[in-house]
Amino acid sequence: MSEQMYLVYWSTLTGVISCLATGLGAIPVHFVKNHSKFLRAFSSAFAAGMMISASVFSLAQEGIALKSKFPWAPYEVILGLLLGALFFWWTEKIVDRFHLEDHNLAKGFSKKGILLFIAMFIHSIPEGIAIGVGFATGNFQFGLIMAIAIGVHNIPEGIAVSLPLKKDGASTLRCAWASILTSVPQPLLAAPAALLAWFFEPFLAFGLGFAGGAMIYLVMAEMLPEAIEEGGKTLASWGVMIGLCTMLLLTNLISLIPTP
Repeated sequence: MSEQMYLVYWSTLTGVISCLATGLGAIPVHFVKNHSKFLRAFSSAFAAGMMISASVFSLAQEGIALKSKFPWAPYEVILGLLLGALFFWWTEKIVDRFHLEDHNLAKGFSKKGILLFIAMFIHSIPEGIAIGVGFATGNFQFGLIMAIAIGVHNIPEGIAVSLPLKKDGASTLRCAWASILTSVPQPLLAAPAALLAWFFEPFLAFGLGFAGGAMIYLVMAEMLPEAIEEGGKTLASWGVMIGLCTMLLLTNLISLIPTP
């Protein structure tokens, strides 16, 4: 097998596995009862906390860490955060203008559900690139660990996607499929990023910041106001804190995987 085929094979395979792992997040959500107003509010706040944690302590932090190789990486992250929020503000206007929640493909999803799907889809783009760049280093073990870490990290992200959808009345299977679809960019971009790492890597910090900005805007504009309206400020605040700490704990446990 040639070196290029080797990169394509392993980056694509691990990208697919990482993508499918997102669907596992729907399993614990299956036991959430969407008729409970308390659980609905807490679920939205908990998912919001997980997304804030992922945006700040995973995406932005990983982007800033690239400064050892790209000194301008922290500024790319800051610019990405702002443009990600701006893009999502524009996306929200488009969804409102064309009432995308009424489209057949979005049947059963609320406006918030559509925006959540878009945000997590964007979030998966730099993760797919990171898998490919990991294998492109020439160190197979490093690439594999990178893919495993992202795959495991996708499980709580699947929870963050599934909780609000379950709250809107979506079935567990629909939550799982929606979660998996948000991670489709990972297998699609892993192989191109592995083959063209020299091109993709300098833009990785910006992409991580952009995805984080989109998610933070979604949390502030849609998820938190709804959680506060349904459950009050105290419940929403504790939901965010528990969700944030849960994601942070999982992220740090993943970081304990030994690296070469």
